[in-house]
Amino acid sequence: MRSATILPAAALALLAILLPAQVATAWDRQVKQGETLARTNCARCHAVGRAGASPLRVAPPFRELHTRYPVEDLGEALAEGIRTGHPSMPEFRFDPDQAEALIAYLKSLER
Repeated sequence: MRSATILPAAALALLAILLPAQVATAWDRQVKQGETLARTNCARCHAVGRAGASPLRVAPPFRELHTRYPVEDLGEALAEGIRTGHPSMPEFRFDPDQAEALIAYLKSLER
């Protein structure tokens, strides 16, 4: 009887160890994909890293966007074609997975 309870408990303990690692790995991959999108599409004007000034002075650094508004709210705009009030910013449209990845990257800069 005792071995019948030890096995499920051990399996549960193993799952508790492995599951957070898998979630962290998926999050890390998503953040990395978002960083790649930011560097490819946005770095010409915005500072996309944790330090440095934006190449275009009026373009806010990505690390400060969360202080202006919740970055989670950008998902729909990124997927439908983000537009801003200034004419020098091109319209960007990302597929939903890309939009999610870019938002994950922006959130990673909040730390």
